[in-house]
Amino acid sequence: MIELTRDDYEKIVNYAKKGLPFEVCGLFGGVLKGDKKIVKKLYFLTNTDKSEEHFSMDPKEQFAAVKDMRKNGLELIGNFHSHPSSPSRPSEEDKRLAYDSASSYLILSLEQSEPVLNSFKIDGDKNVTKEELVIV
Repeated sequence: MIELTRDDYEKIVNYAKKGLPFEVCGLFGGVLKGDKKIVKKLYFLTNTDKSEEHFSMDPKEQFAAVKDMRKNGLELIGNFHSHPSSPSRPSEEDKRLAYDSASSYLILSLEQSEPVLNSFKIDGDKNVTKEELVIV
């Protein structure tokens, strides 16, 4: 299970809307409490691809985010990105590029009038499992 504050949810939605028509991306750090992952900090990164269908995170920004997490005693819990015009589920490219089966992959869809955010786990064989996401 992953826990995200309502404020952080709104920040992701606003970032995604501001980035239209392109996908936006980022990382999130937090703490682990048993099977619960609690998001403590979001890192909004640049999609260097500037694409409506895929993203690449800026490596320098990724490094700075991970460095900041370590400095603040946070774990890298996962990443997020938006789907401007497709559903909130991993695309074939998302599955192919998933590098860490322990990570959570948050995908925000702006396809409908109401944003849809889901969290997924993607294992080493590229099997996708929806992860419980609680917005508090």
